[in-house]
Amino acid sequence: MTARKPSRNAPDPAPTTPEATLATAPAEHADATAAGPATGTLAPPEASTPPPAPVTTPITAATPAPAPAKRAKRAAAAPPRPRSAAADQGVRPAPALDGGDRGRLLAGEHHAPHDFLGAHRIPDGVTFRVLRPFARSVTVLADGLRTPLHEDGDGFFSALLPMPAVPEYQLLVAYEDNEIEVQDPYRFLPALGDLDLHLIGEGRHEELWTALGAQPMEHQGVTGTRFTVWAPNARGVRVAGDFNYWDGTGFPMRSLGSSGVWELFLPAIGEGALYKFDICRPDGSHTLRADPMARHAEVPPANASVVTASHHVWRDQEWMARRGDVPVHEAPLSVYEVHLPSWRPGLTYRQLSEQLPAYVRDLGFTHVELMPVSEHPFGGSWGYQVTGFFAPTSRMGTPDDFRFLVDALHRAGIGVIVDWVPAHFPRDEWALAEFDGRPLYEHSDPQRAAHPDWGTLEFDFGRTEVRNFLVANATYWCEEFHIDGLRVDAVASMLYLDYSREDGEWSPNEHGGRENLDAVAFLQEMNATVYRRSPGVVTIAEESTAWDGVTRATHHVGPGGFGGLGFGLKWNMGWMHDSLEYVSKEPVHRKYHHDEMTFSMVYAYSENYVLPVSHDEVVHGKRSLVSKMPGDWWQQRANHRAYLGFMWSHPGKQLLFMGQEFAQGAEWSEGHGPDWWLLDPSYAAESDHRGVRTLVSDLNTVYGATPALWQRDTVPEGFAWVEGGAAEDNVFAFLRFDADGSPLLSVCNFSPVVRHDYRIGVPDGPQAWVEVLNTDAERYGGSDVRNDGPLKPEAVPAHGRATSMAPTLPPLATVWFKPA
Repeated sequence: MTARKPSRNAPDPAPTTPEATLATAPAEHADATAAGPATGTLAPPEASTPPPAPVTTPITAATPAPAPAKRAKRAAAAPPRPRSAAADQGVRPAPALDGGDRGRLLAGEHHAPHDFLGAHRIPDGVTFRVLRPFARSVTVLADGLRTPLHEDGDGFFSALLPMPAVPEYQLLVAYEDNEIEVQDPYRFLPALGDLDLHLIGEGRHEELWTALGAQPMEHQGVTGTRFTVWAPNARGVRVAGDFNYWDGTGFPMRSLGSSGVWELFLPAIGEGALYKFDICRPDGSHTLRADPMARHAEVPPANASVVTASHHVWRDQEWMARRGDVPVHEAPLSVYEVHLPSWRPGLTYRQLSEQLPAYVRDLGFTHVELMPVSEHPFGGSWGYQVTGFFAPTSRMGTPDDFRFLVDALHRAGIGVIVDWVPAHFPRDEWALAEFDGRPLYEHSDPQRAAHPDWGTLEFDFGRTEVRNFLVANATYWCEEFHIDGLRVDAVASMLYLDYSREDGEWSPNEHGGRENLDAVAFLQEMNATVYRRSPGVVTIAEESTAWDGVTRATHHVGPGGFGGLGFGLKWNMGWMHDSLEYVSKEPVHRKYHHDEMTFSMVYAYSENYVLPVSHDEVVHGKRSLVSKMPGDWWQQRANHRAYLGFMWSHPGKQLLFMGQEFAQGAEWSEGHGPDWWLLDPSYAAESDHRGVRTLVSDLNTVYGATPALWQRDTVPEGFAWVEGGAAEDNVFAFLRFDADGSPLLSVCNFSPVVRHDYRIGVPDGPQAWVEVLNTDAERYGGSDVRNDGPLKPEAVPAHGRATSMAPTLPPLATVWFKPA
């Protein structure tokens, strides 16, 4: 399981002084708004109309003072407008706002602010009511109309105009040192449709990111941003951001029925704006939260959400069209695992796109796997404690910059897999934990919610909306970023109710078992949805137990009574632990651990496997791959090379973590990344490390050109032991076959001695065999013990076969042979 570190709470934006919150809309948007069509809703019956007030006269706009310090651009003053006939007839105070509604609006706990704010037709005319804290005055501007509203205190302004209908209008809001002309957010109908709300309620909104969050759009002819958030336990929600100096008092959202969704369209707010949701909890207290659906976030430790829209033009059409031509378990798949922030520390996504694709292509890997790129507050978590599930981390650029990197990898012929973390999330008080004042994304049972290992919270997989959030998130990465695969982290911790829990710390499921039935259903739905919507994408489970049917289809029920989880591939954690245990032993002791290298073939076809030598195996005192090996420096590198040759020829797909391709001796650290200086020609041992990297490139080249090594990974017909019992010799020999029966013979000598004329049984048919790869070659840093020329089989029985040959086995080496 991936090592975790506690998350670190990132600070909220610093509070501003009252003087800094004078303006509630940015001056730079003042002249960018456009009048929309006349809209209005019928208000509830209000108090009786007060006596007529004295006739008012038009007010000419004064020259605006400079905008607040946070806004460098000056607001343009609106030109004087002629007095209307309505003004001549007199403007009266609006009916008084009920004290309860007034208090709830000011407290940010009103569920229907649009019923009272904005313009509403009543029998005596049209009421206008505005909530603009710190404003000196508010004036309604319409065609032929310029009328100041009465100040009602606490930031409220209102008036009753004797008009037959709600006009198209704007507001001129005057502050201590400037005036701004803005659209009234409360004159707009909801910008989220009934179908969206229905799908959200059903938990079937597969494009949830288009319905929730901050969506720049044009609504009723006006450009702005629609803000929506799911917070069913909230008494009220407001939008706070840099456009209102983090004071959301004047921007309360409306509740859309029983959906738990809150909505507000803000004109003139566009891309780049920072925002959060000010949520009034059930107990009346307030919390300022980042948007769970934010598609862009501030660079940590800052944690505000950022309004964004994609403008990237994809150029990977050829890749996308052919990526699903061959099922992944029947195709070559060798993966280079990368922690992007530390691969080349300091590079942006776009700078990485100039280096990473070329490097991976030269090494011959078919795919990269990126450790989590979703936004996370603490870099030391390596991305495995996510707070922004829909936002690529802004540490290296914008979401479109990340798209640019994926595009570049695709155009270089390299697939992109990302680590996805739906098992848990950190407790940061500005993120998902008790989002609206009560457990929402986490399970309501504290024992079920608290993850015992990582100090995090587990998702409530049984809640419809939470399951929808996660399923939509999986499809989001595949569709919005053209991701080719999701490696799902910590699946075992999701599947078992008693995971890392002692007796008395967990409760059985409805059948008395320890399986988390909600998690099973979620994983099945996620896999089915991703495969249906994104052909060619593969899902990969990091699952460390013997759960039956991880890569079985969801509709095929296994002996345990469960349908398959529906993954395409599964990390073979057993093979990884067993094989690394074997090679870490001194050769003289390996004979006692021989079965650790052969046991994997007992269960090799129970799932579709990936053989991972991942980041988890080269950190926290586990040492790098080459440093696990016994012996002197030469023997360590030889063991390293022989192990890679064994790994690449063993049934299953391959994954290697960065730095291991050139035998880095030090453990990986996210602080400085791989030791690239080892490949500097000025370094005395540079050739030792470059030789290993050359081997990895050649392994991938021969692998990709040899269908026997990947075409039948998941069926017994693709493998046959030749010699699996030579424990005293530390030798393993086996055959791989492609769909046509063409073989490749892999022979591994994990002993530091040369074995001359080592008799090996071979299939009948081939007239000669030739070396196609030898990890002991001089170019890799080996002793260059080779088998020159073809090796002809002899009619000498061996290993149950009628014919055999007698190659020389180099010390601590793997040799591949193919028919000549």
